[in-house]
Formats: sequence, C-alpha cells, structure tokens
Amino acid sequence: MKLQSINSILFSALTFCLLSCTSYQAQTQVKPQQSIEQKVDSILKLMTLEEKLGQLNLPSSGDITTGQAKSADIASKIEDGKVGGLFNIKTVEKIRDVQKVAMEKSRLKIPLLFGMDVIHGYETTFPIPLGLSSSWDIPMIEKTARIAAIEASADGINWTFSPMVDISRDARWGRVSEGSGEDVYLGSEIAKAMVKGYQGTDLTDNKTIMATVKHFALYGAPEAGRDYNTVDMSRIKMYNDYLPPYKAAIDAGVGSVMASFNEIDGIPATGNKWLMTDLLRTDWGFDGFVVTDYTGINEMVDHGMGDLQAVSAMALNAGIDMDMVGEGLLTTLQKSFEEGKVSMATIDTAVKRMLTAKYQLGLFDDPYNYCDINRAKTEIFTDEHRAFARKVSAESMVLLKNERQTLPLKKSGTIALIGPLANNAVNMAGTWSVATKQEKSNPLLEGLKTVVGNKATILYAKGSNLAADLAYEKRVTMFGKDIPRDGRTDKQMLDEALEIASKSDVIIAALGESAEMSGESSSRTNLDIPQIQKDLLQALLKTGKPVVLVMFAGRPLTIQEEVETVPAILNVWFPGSEAGLAISDVLFGDVNPSGKLTATFPRNVGQIPIYYNHKNTGRPLNNNEGTFEKFRTNYLDVRNEPLFPFGFGLSYTKFDYTNLKLSSNQIDSNGTVEVTVDVKNSGNYDGKEVVQLYIRDMVGSVTRPVKELKGFQKVEIKTGATQTVTFTLSVDDLKFYNSSLDFVAEPGQFEVFVGTNSDTTMKAEFELK
Repeated sequence: MKLQSINSILFSALTFCLLSCTSYQAQTQVKPQQSIEQKVDSILKLMTLEEKLGQLNLPSSGDITTGQAKSADIASKIEDGKVGGLFNIKTVEKIRDVQKVAMEKSRLKIPLLFGMDVIHGYETTFPIPLGLSSSWDIPMIEKTARIAAIEASADGINWTFSPMVDISRDARWGRVSEGSGEDVYLGSEIAKAMVKGYQGTDLTDNKTIMATVKHFALYGAPEAGRDYNTVDMSRIKMYNDYLPPYKAAIDAGVGSVMASFNEIDGIPATGNKWLMTDLLRTDWGFDGFVVTDYTGINEMVDHGMGDLQAVSAMALNAGIDMDMVGEGLLTTLQKSFEEGKVSMATIDTAVKRMLTAKYQLGLFDDPYNYCDINRAKTEIFTDEHRAFARKVSAESMVLLKNERQTLPLKKSGTIALIGPLANNAVNMAGTWSVATKQEKSNPLLEGLKTVVGNKATILYAKGSNLAADLAYEKRVTMFGKDIPRDGRTDKQMLDEALEIASKSDVIIAALGESAEMSGESSSRTNLDIPQIQKDLLQALLKTGKPVVLVMFAGRPLTIQEEVETVPAILNVWFPGSEAGLAISDVLFGDVNPSGKLTATFPRNVGQIPIYYNHKNTGRPLNNNEGTFEKFRTNYLDVRNEPLFPFGFGLSYTKFDYTNLKLSSNQIDSNGTVEVTVDVKNSGNYDGKEVVQLYIRDMVGSVTRPVKELKGFQKVEIKTGATQTVTFTLSVDDLKFYNSSLDFVAEPGQFEVFVGTNSDTTMKAEFELK
C-alpha cells in the first residue's frame, strides 16, 4: 500500500475518532474548560490555513438584507470549509438543511453557528428597547430576553446580536430606539439582565442562545447625530459615561462582542487594538469572540486605513475574530501571512475562540441541538408569550400629560379613533423586528374594539397620510412597514375625520413616527411630528372635544406645541406585537401607566445633546430656570431645562414623598449608608411608582455631574397606603474614574436626592471619611 494511502486512512480515522469523541457526557451541564481547550487544540492541528480562515467568515444567508452586500455560493463555501457561521436565516427546516451540508459534505465536519438580530423579541415582539427601558423593571426585561431566546432557539437560531447598550444623548441619532437611553447606571443594569435572559446559566441548554453586546464602543455618540459618523471624546468621558454598560455585559458573561462602525481616537473600532485587545481582553478579561458589524472591515478602506488586505490584517491583529459579510479575512489573510503581516499564532487564537463558542453551545455534541421541529411548532408566538408581551407593553408606556383627568377613558359612549397609525399592524413592532410576522400584530383599532366590546362605539378615520412628502414617506416605511397612501386629497381626509369627531364624545389621535422613522440609518434633524399630522391634530382640538394623543415614537420628539395644546398625551413608543391591546389597557385604566422616560425630551433640536447628568459650569443659572440671565449658561431664545426630564412619567394616581432619612451622616471606606423614604399613594387608583435615587459628589479632583442615578425601585402601592422604600449606598456607588483613569471614591461631602424623576429636590447629605 502506498504511503500516501496509509496517511489518508490514518487521517480519516483520526478525524472520525476526534469528531465522534466530541459527543461526550451530553448530559453534563458544565464542561471543564481544560477539556474544551484540548479538543479545540486537537481540531486546530487538523486544519489547513484555508479552513482556519473559513471559521472566521460569517456570510449572510441572503434571506434578509441589512447592509450593502450579499454573499454568494454559500453552499459550496460551506462544503469547502470556508464558512464559520450564517446569519439572517430562520426556520428549523432551513437551518437543519444548511447544517447538514457542513456535517456531511465538509472535510472536518465542524458545525456552523446561526445568528440573527433578535433585538426585542422574536415572533412575539416586545416594545423597542428604549420602550423596554422605560418600564424600569429589570426582572421583567430579563424575562423578555428569556422568551426571545426560547422562541429563537426553537426556530434553529443559537446566537443573537443583542443587547445593544450604546449610551445616547442625541435624539437625532435614529438608533437611540435600540438602546436603553442616556443613563450609564440604568443601562448597565439592563445590559446584565439581557445577557442573563438570553444565555441563562447553561449555554448547552437548547433553550438559550449566545448574546452579543454591541456596538463596541461609543457608537451612540456620533457627531451631528448622523449614523456611522465620527465619534470623538476624552478617555475620562468614555470610562465614566459610555463604557460601563459594555463592561457590565462582559462581567455578566456575554459570549461575544460586536465592533462598532465609528472611529475611536482616530482609529476605526474594527481595527483598534487598544479597544479590542488592551481594554477588552487585558483590562476587562473578556475571553469570548469578537465579530465585526456588517462589512465593518471593508469599510475601513473608506476610513482611509488602506486597501482590503491591509485593513483585514489590521482587524485581525487588533483582536477581531469573525468577519461579518465582508470576507476580507477569508480572501486576504493567506497573502498577509505569507508576507509576514499576520502570524499563524494570531490566526490560531481567533479560530480557537470560534471553536470554543461552538463547544459552549453544545454544537459539537449535537450539531442539530437547535433543530427540534416539535419545539418550533409549540414554543413560538404562544398565547402565554403574547399575554406577557401585552403586560410588558403596557408597563413601558409613559403618560406625559393628563389635564382634567382626561384619562382613563370610560368604556361607554362613542369614541373617535383618528390618525395614520391607528389601523396599521405592520408598524406596531417598531424597528429591528426582523423575525416578527408583522401582519400578526394587533393595531390600535383592533385593540380598542376588543377591549371595549359592545360597551362603546368606535369610529375610525385615517385623517391624514403619514407625511405630506411621498418620497420621504417611502424612506420611512421600508422593510414591509408600509402605510398605504390614501388617494384622496388632504382636505377630503380631514373632512372625514372631522365628521367622525363631531359624532364622538372623545377623540383618540394616533400620531407620530412610523416604525422606520427611527432605527439604523434613520437620523433626523427635525424631531417634530410630521406637519400634516400636526395640522390634523390642531383641527381635532378645535372641535372642542377632549383629545388624547397616542404618540408613537422611537426616540424623544420635540412636542412643545402638543404639550401646550393637547389635554392628554400617552407616549406608547412602538409597543410590539400586542400593541393595540396594551395601549387600550392603559387608555381605559385596566393598567395604570407607570413608565418613566430614560431619555430626556428636548424643547427643540437646538438643545441637543441634552441629558440630566451634565456637569456644572462656572456660570450656572443658580436654579433660576425660565428666566434669561446675561453672562450665564443659557439660550437667548428658549429655556434651558428640557421639556420632560429623565425619569419623568405620570400616573393616574398621585404619589407623595416624605421622611427622607439616612442611617448615618458619615461612612468610611468599608461602610454603607441606608437611605429610606416614605411613598404614599394619595390618589384614587392603585399604582406602581419608580422611586429614584441620585447622588452628587460635591467636590472632586475632576468635575462631577450635578446628579447621578445610583438606585431605583419599582414598587406597587395600593390607594391610600404608604410604603417605606430603602436603598443601600456603598463606597462602590461613589466611585468614578479620575484623570488618571483610576476608579476611586474620594473623601468629602455627598448629596442624596430621592424622588419621582431626576428633577427631584428632596435631599439629604452625608460625608465619606
């Protein structure tokens, strides 16, 4: 027998043995890390350079296109070992078929990862993340991620590109809708909850999926609020105001990290070694893998960092492990290796991380671990999940105004529902709802009719188109979220609306943004409700009938005119697949609204960026808001304070705060201080209140914010009852990054504020000795 044949037989036997042996102790929930490392090293020794580079390649299946490129010939590439995973593919049948190609036709039979943008639910869709954060209910938010993981994994998916934890203080940036708002403390708590919800405690459990924290880093602070634009900030601002939510996700054990599109210190994040290696891995100890965003490597060419070969080597050397769609690593790294621009050790490190993730997900034990057709039939869009989504949606809504107790409405008489968003199912889930079956969402008209039954009459008219400009309307109703253009004239539509209004006891105006008016590549310079809708609203107000504005939004809007003229405003964000029912629950008082804003609402775009935890200046306004003072930090043409502050949200009942007390007025470096406050429900409805605690460090080695959120509790209080709420502050809560980027708590005086939003003035003081 020829030596070549003997070698071939031995190699085949070794491969069979290796891959057979990977199915070890499938019943064991936690695999020893050393065992995984040994198995990964064994596979690595069998791999050619081309197969190694294949593990770093993440094409799109082409089912859903979110960027500028499509991958071709995926099946043949999988057979050749040139694909490590796929995304934008769903259903067990499709995923099983593709996995079979890898397991039956590729040489080494390494299973594929399957990812998807499961952002705020799967087919059962919850409110957009900005809406979710407005619930301030961390266990509930964690459960939304848990349900999303159950549904996505039942459909074959084992990896999500969520949570997005980018802090944003600029509502012009459309992707504010995908994050948790402006505050670093709340954002960090939500980041941990989402990771825990997706990943659980055992990633080999096929009802969990691997999470990805994104976009690393600083993506929420682009200049001019324009998506993908330059980000430039000091290190001290990074560490104190933007980086903590990413680190919170890392500390919670997130499996992967996605690089951001923006540059940091003049170097794109995708090729930034300080960011991806020095900070992420050396300082923070992250041991998972890093994936680029869509064509992130290729886009460094336009950043001016070199040709595709150069930027691909730059990305790998910086710490990137997987290339989404661009295929720069696949097609150029062999040449870079031959030219000494990347080392085999660096390539191997990236491959090891990818193989380790597949072991952690149990894919070497069972490549079809996520391909149970029975689960797909019984665990997606269930009645139980939809009922929970209805509850979550209602809890996320923020009551911004309620004059003369216009709300809650009575389930009687005749109600006019008017507006372009009143009867449109496909916009209810909001942006980044790629797995949602939009047509299954219930619109507001359907929800109202269901909730009132035969107790009231609901009349409906569209009233106006979404926007007057047809070209603009097309841009903001993409991805199957159309709002069919009405062929009548604006006057004919308005006349119909006014006729219906005249027959009604109360008017509900369903107005605001469409789903894709916010989200990726949806930056806006004008944050008003479109003028044609504003005109409709003002005409409805002139009827003299009570008007309730149900406002759909993916970001803070500039609604000063509406606040001055409309008696009741309910901000519903984009509530998800159970939108109509959830909104109706709140409108009729079956649910008392308890949401609180997690992003400041500006009076106009000129105030942006605006956020509560700003620094003081040497010429502050001295609490003299609403008046102009020359040579002070104010505007000539508008008040300084926002339209609605961070943490704001009304209820149908009233909460009174009294008896703010501290357990001590001094603590040392090992001590704590308890903060207590009495909260009384003095209104006529049972309700939930988000009790918020803020601190101020009065003197620091660097300037400190005027207030910082350091605690919150959502409590349910019966009407007439009083509840004592207790917070515990430790020295860790007082720490910040100083000018040397040391994380320190400095001795001195601190103020503590407790109240219903960030404008609270109830305070006490203590000293850190």
